Amino acid sequence: MRIFKKLGPGRIISLGFAGVILLGAFLLWLPISANEGIHVSLIDALFTSTSAVCVTGLIAVDTADTFNLFGQIVVAALIQIGGLGVTSIGVGFIILAGKKVGIKSRILVREAMNLDSLGGIVKLVKAILLMTLTFESIGAVLSFITFSKDYPFLQAVWISIFHSIAAFNNSGFDILGGLQNLIPYQNNVLLNLTTCGLIIFGGLGFLVILDIMKKRSFKKLTLHSKVVIVTSVFLLVIGTIGIKCTENITWLGAFFNSTSARTAGFSTFPLGQFSNATLFILIILMFVGASPGSTGGGIKTTTAYILFKHVISIAKNKNCSTFKREISNDTITKANIILLLGLSVVVFVTLGITILQPEFSFIHVLTEVTSAFGTVGLSAGITTSLNVVSKLLIILTMFIGRLGPLTIASLWSFNEKSGVHYSKETITIG
Repeated sequence: MRIFKKLGPGRIISLGFAGVILLGAFLLWLPISANEGIHVSLIDALFTSTSAVCVTGLIAVDTADTFNLFGQIVVAALIQIGGLGVTSIGVGFIILAGKKVGIKSRILVREAMNLDSLGGIVKLVKAILLMTLTFESIGAVLSFITFSKDYPFLQAVWISIFHSIAAFNNSGFDILGGLQNLIPYQNNVLLNLTTCGLIIFGGLGFLVILDIMKKRSFKKLTLHSKVVIVTSVFLLVIGTIGIKCTENITWLGAFFNSTSARTAGFSTFPLGQFSNATLFILIILMFVGASPGSTGGGIKTTTAYILFKHVISIAKNKNCSTFKREISNDTITKANIILLLGLSVVVFVTLGITILQPEFSFIHVLTEVTSAFGTVGLSAGITTSLNVVSKLLIILTMFIGRLGPLTIASLWSFNEKSGVHYSKETITIG
C-alpha cells in the first residue's frame, strides 16, 4: 500500500489500465464468454481486451461469432471503461457511493484529462458521466431505427446499445458477425450520420463539448476549444475530399471513412481493396487522431495544429501565435516530443512486423500499426492472420497509443531532475 501511495499519477493510471486489461482478458478467456464450440486462446483474449480498453477496435477474432451475450457485455464494459478512463470511472463509483473524493483521486483525474487545476473535478466527472449517458442513449435510439428492420426486437436493442457505446467511445467494435463491420449499411444515411455524429462528439473531448454548451459562441470559447474545432473540421473536410478523389466511392462513404479514421475504426468499405493513396490519407488521419481529453487516441489535433503553426512562424520569422494568443515554448517542445515518440513507435513496430511476417505488404502493415497507435481500429484485413509475436507488438502499440507516448516515456523517470548545467555549444542543423 505504501508503494502504491509513492507512485506518481502516470504510473497509477498505467497500472489501472493494465489491471483492467488483464481482468478483461481473463473473463474473455473463460468458456462462459464464448459461443458454444468456440475456444478463445489466451493471446486472442488479451488482444480483444486490450483493443476494447484502449478503445481501438482491431480484432483478432470476430466479436459476434466468437463471444456470446456475456462476452459481448464484457467487451462493451471494457470499451466504456477505456473511453471514460479508469480514473473517471473510479471517481464515478465514489460519487455514487456517497463518499468524499480525496485529493489523490482528484490528482489522478487531472493527470488523465490534462487539466490545469484541481478545481471542479467532481462536477466535471458528473458532467462527463451524464454527457456520455445522454449521447449514447440518443445514439442507441437512432441506431435502433435501422437495426430493428434487420434483427428481432431484443437483438436489435442490444446491437444498438453496443454500437452506440462503441461509436461514442471511438472504438470500432461491432457485433454484426462475419467480419463485415458496417459494410452492409454503407448506403444507409441515418446509421452513417448517427455513427459519424457520435464519433465526432466523442473525439472532440469532454472539455470542448462542455465549453460549447456553456459559451454557445465561437468567439467566447477557450483557445483550446477553438484549436480543437478548427483542426477537427479541417481534417474532416480535407480527408473527405482526399478519399473521394483517390477512391471510387460515394461522398457519404468518403465522409464516413474520413470521420472514422479519426480514431473510431468503423468501416463501410473493405480497406484491403483501397488504393495505396487512400490508405496513406487514412494513415495520416489516424496518426493525428482525436483531441485531448476525448475518447480517442493519436498524437492529438492540438499537437498537429501547434506543430503546423510553429513551422509557419519560423518561415515568417515571427513568434508562434494563434487567435491573438502566443503559444509557449514549453507547449511547442511538448508537441515536438509527442510527434517524435509517436513516429518512433510506429516506425519500429512496423519494421518489426514486416521482418516477422514479410508476406504482408508494407502499406498494409503500416496501416495496421498506425491504426493501433491511433487507437482507431481500421484494418486492411491482416489482423486475424498475425502471429503471436506480431499480436503482442500490436497490443503494446495500442497500450502506448491509449495512454499517450509522453505518459509512457515518463514512467521511466525515477529520479528528480538534475540541477547540473553544462556549457553550451552550437550544433549545425539542416
